[in-house]
Amino acid sequence: MLAITSLLSPKYAAHINKIIKSLEEKFGLDDVQATPDPHITYQLAGVRQLSALKEVLQDVACTTHSFPAFTTGLGVFPGPNPVIYIPVLRSNELNALHQRILRATAPLCLQTDKYSAPDCWLPHISLALHDTTPELLGPVLQYLNEQTFNLKISINNLAILRQEGELFVREKVFKFESATLDEVAPILEAPMPRL
Repeated sequence: MLAITSLLSPKYAAHINKIIKSLEEKFGLDDVQATPDPHITYQLAGVRQLSALKEVLQDVACTTHSFPAFTTGLGVFPGPNPVIYIPVLRSNELNALHQRILRATAPLCLQTDKYSAPDCWLPHISLALHDTTPELLGPVLQYLNEQTFNLKISINNLAILRQEGELFVREKVFKFESATLDEVAPILEAPMPRL
């Protein structure tokens, strides 16, 4: 399976990774570090031809202008290993991009995950997953509750992440038509909150 995503800017990726590292130091949570690039996922998919996927995503990126997206609060996907995340608020622009990606990739996909469907999709930035437990949830959320997660991010790229051993690494990044050379990944425009 490949992940079709938008990567965060280096500045804010470092900020999110600092939070993730603090969760490792305080609670031993480090599985989320298998994906070293913080991102928003649009779709998980198995595809027939990677080259064809790259072509359609390049086409989407070339015809898309950067736009802002906003994050707020914290969220939890419950279960035996709860996922802790920062929600990204859905907007008309974000929904339209998600729909374009799904339409463009549908003919290429052998399989997709059910959470990529428009009615189920919840864009987010993961902070902890796989190695969490219900017992850790309270203390982790209490720790994270001391911080703020209100960000204004610029969505200006699409990226394919692929599994390589235990890691998910960048396969290819496609910058949007209006992105500058400095924007290999989205630039977050709000001041970075202090930890």
